[in-house]
Amino acid sequence: MATKQNIRRLVLGNWKMHGALATNGQLLSAIRSAWNQSSGAAACDVGVCVPFPYLAQAESALTDSDIAWGAQDISVHAQGAYTGEVSGAMLAEFGCRYVLAGHSERRSLHGETSQLVADKARAALAAGLTPVVCVGETLAEREAGRTLAVIDEQLKPVLALGREAVAAMVIAYEPVWAIGTGKTASPEQAQEVHAAIRAALQGVDCAGVRVLYGGSVKAANAAELFAMPDIDGGLIGGASLVAEDFLRIAEAGATTRSA
Repeated sequence: MATKQNIRRLVLGNWKMHGALATNGQLLSAIRSAWNQSSGAAACDVGVCVPFPYLAQAESALTDSDIAWGAQDISVHAQGAYTGEVSGAMLAEFGCRYVLAGHSERRSLHGETSQLVADKARAALAAGLTPVVCVGETLAEREAGRTLAVIDEQLKPVLALGREAVAAMVIAYEPVWAIGTGKTASPEQAQEVHAAIRAALQGVDCAGVRVLYGGSVKAANAAELFAMPDIDGGLIGGASLVAEDFLRIAEAGATTRSA
């Protein structure tokens, strides 16, 4: 198990519901070419989570590269009469390494509970995938002083899966008020929450689990965020759709040293 001192950074793109075959091809080709030639690949893991229809394209474009790929959601069911659902085994057949679980848009738009998120993380692990479990508070919750309580509530069913399961995950803190709004938590605000998440992970002997920050991360602010001692990389939204911006964030992940 990694310790906090030797955690390898991860920069993971989340395309959300964006993409088209032609533009995807250009984007994937650009980031593959540049990152494979970058010395940063030795110090930072990089991946992209794409919409389900484009998993085959991502697999074709990124196989034998230094860039991983994954999906944005997973079913808790292995198979059956669940129209519209996608199982972990299906994702694994397309070479996915990562899958998001509990992104704030899934929680808010689809009513996903923290227990369901934990169940999805468990399904991902059963399929050999790395779940990226997302947690975060709304603006109203932050203004009410409930940020850390909300994070604790969201993490409880995940941590209850046990040390072996948690050790194989990634956690992503994404303040809901900073997603797609142009607002970003200050490095100090983000660090406060990341430190609390780290303490919770330590409680199940998993302090070495990577904790990413997500919420309007851009090339211009990535380095100062990644300099915080408990921020191990980023879950990148809009900037992951622009090759130059995404690559600059990845380079920041590779070169920025924690305080």
